[in-house]
Amino acid sequence: MAIEFAARIRRIPVYPVAAGYDLGDDVAMLASNESPFGPLPAVIEAAQRAVPGVNRYPDPSYSALRRALSDRYGVPPERIALGNGSCDILLAAGEALLEPGAEIVYAWPSFSVYPHLAAASGARAIEVPLDAFERHDLDAIAAEVTVATRLVLVCNPNNPTSTVLPLEEIEAFLERIPRHVCVILDEAYCEFALSLGDSYASLGLLGRWPNLVLLRTFSKVYGLAGLRVGYALCGDESFREAVDQVRQPFHVSAVAQAAAVEALRHQDAVEDRVTRTIANRLALEEGIRGLGLWHADSDANFLWVRLPAGEDGAQAHFEAEEAAVARGLAERGVLVRAGVSLGRAGALRVTVGTEQENARFVAALAELL
Repeated sequence: MAIEFAARIRRIPVYPVAAGYDLGDDVAMLASNESPFGPLPAVIEAAQRAVPGVNRYPDPSYSALRRALSDRYGVPPERIALGNGSCDILLAAGEALLEPGAEIVYAWPSFSVYPHLAAASGARAIEVPLDAFERHDLDAIAAEVTVATRLVLVCNPNNPTSTVLPLEEIEAFLERIPRHVCVILDEAYCEFALSLGDSYASLGLLGRWPNLVLLRTFSKVYGLAGLRVGYALCGDESFREAVDQVRQPFHVSAVAQAAAVEALRHQDAVEDRVTRTIANRLALEEGIRGLGLWHADSDANFLWVRLPAGEDGAQAHFEAEEAAVARGLAERGVLVRAGVSLGRAGALRVTVGTEQENARFVAALAELL
């Protein structure tokens, strides 16, 4: 007789993890939006210094990292939530805010974790299509907010489409959202979005909207994806208290905390990496356009590339073409993400890698097309 699991297990979609980690070292890893640049030597040293003390539990208050983030962004430590990656905070927000009868609203396609929140809680998910330019349609999202809405998610820049909305539009959107509704502005890639100004640009919104949460991560620009550290800058302390209440204690390891604290001390190096990433992105965009392909306007460290449509434009053709291209790229040692696994067939999401990795991708894609 089989084990009987909760009904929600059948509702929760399987997260579309990238494949290919067992292919060896000669692979261009362009599937997971990681940084191609490893941690700075000082960050590695800080992590190593923390290792001898791992017989003890990590600081459950995360005081050193909260203070470091507070010093950087001017947000009080008690309004900073930490997590085992930003996904941890998202899932905790779903558990703290959602329940049967409640609603969550977000654009689609967007970050693959968002559907988990409604599925796990029994809430109703309302997915609002992106506009013709692969951007959030904030008017359409606002129109879906009702008295049952508990949570609205806005991914800016959006994953997987790489597009960004100006903060003026975000501000006008917040004006239309009731104060009882939590709005999470998911800014995992904000450091790459030069059109937003800088990573401080959205902080001013927190003072006006206590229902706003800015969600960020050390996984991308800081190159610490393998250590899993995310954080949320909150308009009100109640969000941090709620998400901490529903999670296990010690959700950020001592080694990860030490590395993140040290990483914050090297902003000049981080900005240099952003500059190099954007230069590589521009070259990658040029290569993709040279193949006659369209890509969304990117403000992130990845691109959203549409594949050629078949004569009939059928969904089945899109999926077959996309699968063949992704498989062919993998056979040539280049890993990207197929759009169908991210919410829309007929596209690829490709991370900006090193100059050599990007050239390898363009050459392989040219062969396949």
